[in-house]
Amino acid sequence: MSQPSSPDTSRQDPMPPEEAEAAAAANEQDALAALQNELAALKAQNAELAEQVLRARADAENTRRRAEDDMSKARKFAVESFAEGLLPVADSLEAGLAIQEATREQLREGSQATLKQLTSALERHKVVQIAPAAGTRFDPHQHQAISMVPADQEANTVVSVLQKGYLIADRVLRPALVTVAAPR
Repeated sequence: MSQPSSPDTSRQDPMPPEEAEAAAAANEQDALAALQNELAALKAQNAELAEQVLRARADAENTRRRAEDDMSKARKFAVESFAEGLLPVADSLEAGLAIQEATREQLREGSQATLKQLTSALERHKVVQIAPAAGTRFDPHQHQAISMVPADQEANTVVSVLQKGYLIADRVLRPALVTVAAPR
């Protein structure tokens, strides 16, 4: 006996053309909708990134302005602090000049006290004297040789200081003017 043949399920009946067109149109609409959603998402992401760029630029500009303001204030207040340190010196000079009948000794004592105030104020602001002792090796970074003189000491050493120099925070503000021993 022969068995009844089962229908071939691997073969499908062809879809009518109207259904095929409708399915293709539905697929195109789905693809178009997916592309439109992706486009909308990319536009939103682009807008967000553009906003972040604007914020970053604004932050950078604000930081630059704050830095400029801070630098300006630092300069202003550095000078202010230095000037405040010199006010007692000015007061002492004015008080000394106000004395009509001062003796020579009083003038000398007042001048010494005022010089001490001035030196103290300068040192508080990191202004230090350069006053090399006789016999110190000549240093062209801190000394300026005015002349070379014959001396009973090693050549290229300081013989005398004509004018003290000054350092400000380890930087030469003014070199010391010195005479230097000439080679024999």
